[in-house]
Amino acid sequence: MTSLLIIIIILALLFDYINGFHDAANSIATIVSTKVLTPFQAVVWAAFFNFIAYWIFQDHAVANTISKTVFKEFITLPVILSGLMAAIFWNLLTWWFGIPSSSSHTLIGGFAGAAIIHGILDKGIDISWAKIVESDTILKTVLFIFLAPLIGMVIAIFISIVTITRNMWLRVAIILFSTLLTVVLFDKFETDKMNESVKKFIKLDKYEADFDKAEMKMKENPSDPLSIVAFQQSKIKLEKAQNAAKQIEPIIDNYDLLGADSIASFVYGNGFLKAIEVSRLKDEIRNANDFLVLETLSAENKNIYQTYEEAKVKTEGYVNPVEKYLTGSSTIDETIQEINKIYPIQPKNTEKVIKKIKSFDIEKSFSKDIEKSDNGIIVWGIVFTSILFILIYVYVEKIKTPTSYTVSNMFKKLQLFSSAAFSIGHGGNDAQKVMGIIGAALIASGNIQEFSQLPAWVPIACYVAIGLGTMSGGWKIVKTMGTKITKVTPLEGVAAETAGAFTLFFTGQMGIPVSTTHTITGSIIGVGATKRLSAVRWGVTSSLMVAWILTIPVSAILAVIFYLITTFFL
Repeated sequence: MTSLLIIIIILALLFDYINGFHDAANSIATIVSTKVLTPFQAVVWAAFFNFIAYWIFQDHAVANTISKTVFKEFITLPVILSGLMAAIFWNLLTWWFGIPSSSSHTLIGGFAGAAIIHGILDKGIDISWAKIVESDTILKTVLFIFLAPLIGMVIAIFISIVTITRNMWLRVAIILFSTLLTVVLFDKFETDKMNESVKKFIKLDKYEADFDKAEMKMKENPSDPLSIVAFQQSKIKLEKAQNAAKQIEPIIDNYDLLGADSIASFVYGNGFLKAIEVSRLKDEIRNANDFLVLETLSAENKNIYQTYEEAKVKTEGYVNPVEKYLTGSSTIDETIQEINKIYPIQPKNTEKVIKKIKSFDIEKSFSKDIEKSDNGIIVWGIVFTSILFILIYVYVEKIKTPTSYTVSNMFKKLQLFSSAAFSIGHGGNDAQKVMGIIGAALIASGNIQEFSQLPAWVPIACYVAIGLGTMSGGWKIVKTMGTKITKVTPLEGVAAETAGAFTLFFTGQMGIPVSTTHTITGSIIGVGATKRLSAVRWGVTSSLMVAWILTIPVSAILAVIFYLITTFFL
């Protein structure tokens, strides 16, 4: 790793730590303000469940979204460094003044701002920002500045109304019906994500892009034989991939019954992976031979660009020896010899390449890819929580004689579970954002080719950092969140935290990076508005909204300044 990459990783983990204590208030504000736990107990509780999120969120959808905020061509280490410095500065500034701003949005704003100034300086001022940053990601992020708190508020109002319903059996029926709808919704998310993974794995998206390019070229030169051949070849590849996706889709629908290994065995046995097996191993071989490092260097050094272009063409010739190896017609030694004749493997990379070839198993890779989208832990967690709530309601209101003390005590205990759920959502959502940035840095430095190759130490380090940050607390923001917006009772704390947790799980499944700050604030406003609209201090709320709206543009401007300073010294 280069020294600049190491600095970026350290700063990213520092940002994650700051994010933890900056956003600690989100998951502990209500539980502290209702005196269910002391501040120290609350931060330890929240930090523990921040880290537990590591075993729950397996597909890292939010992290993948963050890493793709900027198009690969414009992702450089100075861009990432500048975006991080801007995000850290804004986070510390808002923490100092006790403003619960969004760590998510400052990170995205900083990353995008640095990339845009880099693109302008590199390509000229007339370049469109839509060619530098992924506009869909930015627009969805901006949209959820308003939608996330709104969703949290609506769910919090619903939970509050259900909770105060006098007829307990009606309350139980509504909980069961809501749980069933949630399970169906999350099952749909799971199936959709698995189908997306399948399409990406069999390169359907790549073949669609290749077909569109080939079709455009053929229309421009309808009599050119090369354009016609390229179009026909791309059409054949696309149709094969589309047919494979169509055959696999019904099997994915039965994932809960079959499991990932059975699906992978069926897909491989029917030859749906054969078309890409050679191509994937070819890519792994050349990447192990520092092809990605060469690609990264070529983006900033025009002298290396020609070398990269030659390597790109020559390494396509790896297909023949790889195919012979996979069909068993050549040994590993013979394969290495043939590869060296086409484009030599560097001596220092020989063992790494051999290991890649020997360990290659496309069926297992496919199985792991499918399994990452499994959200069974989240679904069963929701079901368990619903059953627990129902049992506690029945015990307190039907088995014991209900009193104001027993009911209040019940909600204090339930708040432990609701705050734990929100802390899991906080950890799973916010730690992933830093994973996305580190992933982008590893791609830009040539250490990995795509986000799916993210090393195991990255998510562990990110979850540890945010957990430690949460333990450090953020008491200025706790005061704003826990008391200034509206006074919160244990019942309302349960409603707000449960609504916030559901919103985070919901958006996390969609891969949308939202603000935990915005989410819990909207939920707290929801429980306040349930009592009466005047219970919410709308003056405080409106000032928070201004800070939220300013976060992305201010972070982008800060990133531009940091980028100009950084590139001056580098």
